[in-house]
Amino acid sequence: MRMKSCPRCEASIDDSARFCSQCGAPQNEEAAEELDQYVKRQAEQVAAGSGGGGGSGGASGSGDITAADVFGVAAEELTEREQLWRRGTYVLGYATIVVALTQITNPGAWLLLLGGIAILPPTRRLLGLPVGGTFKREAMAGLYVVFVVLGAALFFVL
Repeated sequence: MRMKSCPRCEASIDDSARFCSQCGAPQNEEAAEELDQYVKRQAEQVAAGSGGGGGSGGASGSGDITAADVFGVAAEELTEREQLWRRGTYVLGYATIVVALTQITNPGAWLLLLGGIAILPPTRRLLGLPVGGTFKREAMAGLYVVFVVLGAALFFVL
């Protein structure tokens, strides 16, 4: 039995082997073409299984959490008002976090930090995943206000 080395990983393989036993790389054009066809079939099955995407749907049938579950629907699918709300909450949330981090030695900064995190859209979705949806914007805005008011009060008291 003759041996040759794999051009990809340099492992010793049988001369008649179509794929490397170490890294799985195809060893001839025919094997490479077969692998390419297999990958295309798998990609088509995955695309067909996802139902073509779209919508703000929950988790897929397998129970996996998708990026759409965490980050929500694509920006193109949001109304102008929803896009404005999302941009505003990102600005408000990150600005609050920056202010809190610059004053981190003050105990009130920790409440500001929590408020900044609470208003961010991904937080709203992540906290809502266990209950099967997202928390209402108004609830998260209320939570933000509570944290910011308590944080500001601690700033002035201490």
